[in-house]
Amino acid sequence: MNENTEYWLDLAEYDFDTARAMLAAGKFLYVGFMCHQTIEKTLKAVISSNLEEGDMPQKIHDLVKFAVRSNLFDIMSNDQKNLLII
Repeated sequence: MNENTEYWLDLAEYDFDTARAMLAAGKFLYVGFMCHQTIEKTLKAVISSNLEEGDMPQKIHDLVKFAVRSNLFDIMSNDQKNLLII
């Protein structure tokens, strides 16, 4: 695993842990936000695994674009795609 991929996965794990903490605290708005961040960073990890060392994914927050770029969108269920679009 390259360094950039590991970086994004570490951030995604941190964000998911934060989402769990917010859920336990009843901070539901932040749960949704942190779950979005988790998905975004996980998709960036997949994209990073195919980039040259030192290159980074785009600085955008569009989950659909990341899913397409990571070649995962076409294998997602309609429910999964709809979650990305919301």
